[in-house]
This record gives sequence, C-alpha cells and structure tokens, in this order.
Amino acid sequence: MTRTVDEKGNIREEQTGGVRPFGIRDKLGYMFGDFGNDFSFIFASSYLMVFYTKVLGLSGYTVGLLFLGARFVDAFTDVTMGRIVDHMEPAKDGRFRAWIRRMCIPVAVSSSVMYLYFVRDWSYGAKMIYVVLTYLLWSSFCYTAINIPYGSMASVISSDVKDRASLSTFRSIGASLAGLAIGVLVPLFVYETDQAGNQVVLPRRFTVTAFVFGILAVVCYVLCYVLCRERVVFHKKEEKAESVWEMLGSLGRNRPLFSLVCAALVLLLATLMSQAMNNYLFLDYFRNAKALSLVNVVSIGGTLLLAPFISTIASGFGKKEAGAAGMLAAGIVYLLLFFLRVKSVPLFMALLFLATLGTGLFNLIIWAYITDIIDYQEVVTGKREDGTVYAVYSFARKVGQALAGGLGGFVLTAIGYVSEAPAQTEAVAERVYTVATLVPGVCYLVVFLIIQFTYPLTKKEVEKNAAILHNPPISH
Repeated sequence: MTRTVDEKGNIREEQTGGVRPFGIRDKLGYMFGDFGNDFSFIFASSYLMVFYTKVLGLSGYTVGLLFLGARFVDAFTDVTMGRIVDHMEPAKDGRFRAWIRRMCIPVAVSSSVMYLYFVRDWSYGAKMIYVVLTYLLWSSFCYTAINIPYGSMASVISSDVKDRASLSTFRSIGASLAGLAIGVLVPLFVYETDQAGNQVVLPRRFTVTAFVFGILAVVCYVLCYVLCRERVVFHKKEEKAESVWEMLGSLGRNRPLFSLVCAALVLLLATLMSQAMNNYLFLDYFRNAKALSLVNVVSIGGTLLLAPFISTIASGFGKKEAGAAGMLAAGIVYLLLFFLRVKSVPLFMALLFLATLGTGLFNLIIWAYITDIIDYQEVVTGKREDGTVYAVYSFARKVGQALAGGLGGFVLTAIGYVSEAPAQTEAVAERVYTVATLVPGVCYLVVFLIIQFTYPLTKKEVEKNAAILHNPPISH
C-alpha cells in the first residue's frame, strides 16, 4: 500500500497489494452499474410521462408539476446522501461499493411499482396519491441512494487519469446499451396500431416491462458489485465538522463544478425532452410508432461507433475540447432538422445519426469531467469530497430531468395536445415536431458555449492537477 499525506493532514492510500490491478473487470463492472441504473432512469425518462398521460389519463400539466416538485425534495436528499457516503465509516467492502449491495433491490422494486396499470381504474385523488408516493420513493430516495455512491466510486477504483477516462467510456457504453434495449424493445412491446390506424398503448405491458427491467437491473448491479474494486482510500484528519452551508459555499467557488452543473441542466433538458417527445413525434407526426425502435438503434449507434476511439480522442485533444466540439456539431444538426421540416423517416434517421455522433462524443467523456473536478476540489481546498461533489452534480442532472419532464408536460398542454384523443390534429403534430427538434438544437449550442468559454479544466490543467496529487509534499 502506498501512503501519502497532504498539507491538510488528509491521508491518501492506494492499495498496491492484496487487490488485483485495475483492468477490464473493473471497466465491465462499472459499465453494468450504469446499465442497471438506466433500466429505471431511461425507462422513466422516455416512457413515464407516456404512462401517466396515456394510461392513467393525467394531464401533461399535472405531470409537469409532479416532476418539478420532486426536485425540491431532491435538493435535500441528494446532498444529504453525498455527505453520508463521504463521512460514514466505510464498510468492509468499501465506502461506495457497499451501497450498491444495500440498495440494488429497493431501487428495482420502487421503479417497478410506478407502472401498475390497474391504477387507471382508481379515483383521480387515489391516482395522484399513488403517483406522488411511488415517484418520490424511486426518484428522491432509492435511486439517489444507489446512484450517488455508484457515480462517486469511479474516483476510488483508480487514481490514474487514463483509467478514469476509460471508466467514463464504459459507463456511457452501459447507458447506451440500456438505451438500445429500452429504445428498441419497448416500442415494439407496448404500442400497437388499432383498426383505425391510430397508435395506441397497451397498459398491462407497461407493468410487465417495468418488472422485467427491475429484475435485469438487479442482475446488472450484482455484476457491478462483484467485478469492481475500490483501491484508493482517503482517511480524513479529525477536525471540526464543516456545516452544510460552509460545504456548499466551498463548492460554489468551484468554477469547473459550477460550469458543469449549468451544462448538465441544459444538456439533460435537451436530451430527455428529446427522448420523451420522440414518442409523441412518432405517434402523432410520423404516425409510425414501430419505427421508433429503429430510430433508437440509430440514436445509440453514434455513441457505440465512437466508443473504441474515445480514449485516443480524449488523450489527444483533451476532454473539454472534444466535448465542446461534439455539442457544437449536435446543435447544428438539430437546427437543420428543425428548418427542413423532414417528413421522411429514413432522412430523419440519417440526420439524427449525425447529431448522435456529437452527443455521443460528449456523453462518453462527461463522467470523466466529474473525477477531474473532484481532483480540482482537492487541489484547491485540500479536502476530498467525492460523494458531495457528485451529489451536487447528480442534483443538477435531476433538475435537468425535471425541467425536461415538467416543461415537456407544460408544452404538451400549451400546444393543444389531448391525452385522451386517439389521434392529434395536424397542427398539433407540427408543433410536436418543432419542440422535438428546436429545443435540443438550441440547448446543445448553449452547452457548447458553457463548456468552451466557462469550463476551465483544459487538457493541460487536468494533467497538472493529477501531477500535484500524485506528488504531494510528504510521502511514506
């Protein structure tokens, strides 16, 4: 074991004996972790609003209020969970890894019970109680309790910058594979065409799908737990406990974190609204719900195509530089889709594939931004706050998720979408197309501006911070 002590008295240990070296098992394990997460997260992001509006009969406005209101709860639960994993005594199987063991079943169960089809027969008041309780249980408590430790764990699996970049890549591959499975199989299973040619949903199949995904999520979490190992251990010097407000003030002065939080808000707004609106786009604009499966294959294709080259791209150009370029390209293509008003599904898919090359590039390296920011925070303040930093970023992502769901619900109401109608008018369908293309186009360009001009961790700065942490003043 190699031990170093920084100027603040924090002890940093990296296990060099008794634990196998970092390798492909860690990468695959970390990939399965996000695969497990996204069986609930992507399914909810893409289809929960459809379930609430098409099956339970709630208005888009009501669903929007629910998604936004839940984020006020998350403001407390996310940061609290980050503080817990940072300051709670580690278990024998690790500081972060233990939470995957503890929470894998609760998060799967809480996700599954959000999609009970027979609730549609309940009274409106009973429906609302069910929706609020089950959504908060999953989103604000169970998912928070597994996602924040999982995301924080990357910084302790290895201290090497290249290893962490590879973990980010494999995490994104896991998300892409989950997105592929959900995007291809769910439309084929939960939608059908009625005798009038309208696209309708099959309520019972939502419930079946949710429980199958819950079981698969547990399998993926178990694989993550078994395959990953924590190697970097931080023993903090005993000192006066820092208050939550002091901690938040310290993080608020972390310019890279603040920049990434802003970018995450806009990015999730664009990505998740696009995912959710695509369901309505193919139901009501293209009138071909089955084609959504093929479109989802194309959407994931760009990410998977880039995955083998991402380490070379990140090390050659830098993570900030590559991510900014990807967002610029994606924004331009989505705006092109908006102005062309495409009617052909194949042409729409071709242009969408070009856009996903840009978003895929950014998503493959975004998680490595977090480990760079954690290192930056330690260099500047002398304090290691893995869980807390990740919790702040996770909360920003949830706010972006809420804005996407909330604004998506409000927009559906504003453009005249009628949940109970078997088909929408042509004018409403055209408005759905506008939202599905213009919003992502503008948002991705905003993310490019944020990363390019406010995020300071260039390739040179990241390498400098890594060198500082690997060569502290006192070494044993």
